[in-house]
Amino acid sequence: MSTFKGVDFFDVSSLLTEEERLIRDTVREWVQENVLPIIEHHFRSGTFPMELVPQMAGMGLLGANLEGYGCAGLGAVAYGLIMQELERGDSGLRSFVSVQGALCMYPIHSFGTDEQKQRWLPAMARGEKIGCFGLTEPDAGSNPAGMKTRAVRKTDRWVINGAKAWITNGSIADVAILWARTEEGIRGFLVEKGTRGFSTKDHVGKFSLRASVTSELVLQDCEIPEENILPATSGLKSALSCLTQARYGIAWGAIGSAMAVYDEALNYAKTRIVFGKPIAGFQLQQAKLVWMLGEITKGQLLNLQLGRLKEKGAVTPHQVSLGKKNGCCVARECAKLGREMLGANGIMDEYQVGRHLCNIESVYTYEGTDDIHTLILGEAITGIPAFTG
Repeated sequence: MSTFKGVDFFDVSSLLTEEERLIRDTVREWVQENVLPIIEHHFRSGTFPMELVPQMAGMGLLGANLEGYGCAGLGAVAYGLIMQELERGDSGLRSFVSVQGALCMYPIHSFGTDEQKQRWLPAMARGEKIGCFGLTEPDAGSNPAGMKTRAVRKTDRWVINGAKAWITNGSIADVAILWARTEEGIRGFLVEKGTRGFSTKDHVGKFSLRASVTSELVLQDCEIPEENILPATSGLKSALSCLTQARYGIAWGAIGSAMAVYDEALNYAKTRIVFGKPIAGFQLQQAKLVWMLGEITKGQLLNLQLGRLKEKGAVTPHQVSLGKKNGCCVARECAKLGREMLGANGIMDEYQVGRHLCNIESVYTYEGTDDIHTLILGEAITGIPAFTG
């Protein structure tokens, strides 16, 4: 397997700090040596590579941008570069790290009690405990405000009834960050694995994100103690703030997927001989490569500025929406073009293109579909919401 040298036509590396470049290169090398040799097997088998979790924890990749509790405390750009390199390996791997850190550790860090933080965050940073994020429901995806899951207070306990769907890490999680309606509005809860009335069931038959665990969560008169509520959660805005953190990582990760596809298509085009010369020498193929390179470069620059704004505390959810929307659109089109360039080989899993093509369909859809992010941006531009008729 050839060494990945990166895609950096505009020398974006020169805009990074030495520490950021070191972090990127370290994860890049680790992905090359530890992820790519095994990911084909896991994608075929529909299994998540749990054997990689201790290694990622050892490198400080879990909750990498959080402060304290054994977390690395990295800046937003360094964190983004980690997401970029992980998704260059596989979207399922980046999804695991993103859910663990941005959707599980972040809400405990932001909304939890000191006791909750001490109990969960160090163990999650070490990869000893795994989390999942229970917001989406079978009938409430793009409109989370339509959730039906309810939590009712009974003396010193909460009783929760409902179901969540399409939950990454669901059946392997030790704790679910679960969102439910209460008399006080939507609140966040910690629901631990093994709690009576709480069960999980994996979604089967996926052609996308096969190297990832995706589950349904079912709660039937599930009782949890009062101390398992995240006390600082207040309404849907708390859940959406977690999604903003995760969407930021997706913006970077999607460009990593596009980089993987572009690199493989370029190398293939240089060696595939048709009509007596490499297909890289034909105008139509060069046009595809040029389009991919241009969009990847623009995405890299957008993400870098997004990260710098985040580091200054100046980023807005609308800007993150643009980053997520752009990255996914670029990665989706790059995967299609790369598949075309590889011809029949593009549907074989010994090459990366087909796997990224399948995976990006999930990434394009989850944590806000392209249409939803378009409407978010449309409201930001015009001041007029278009979510309802």
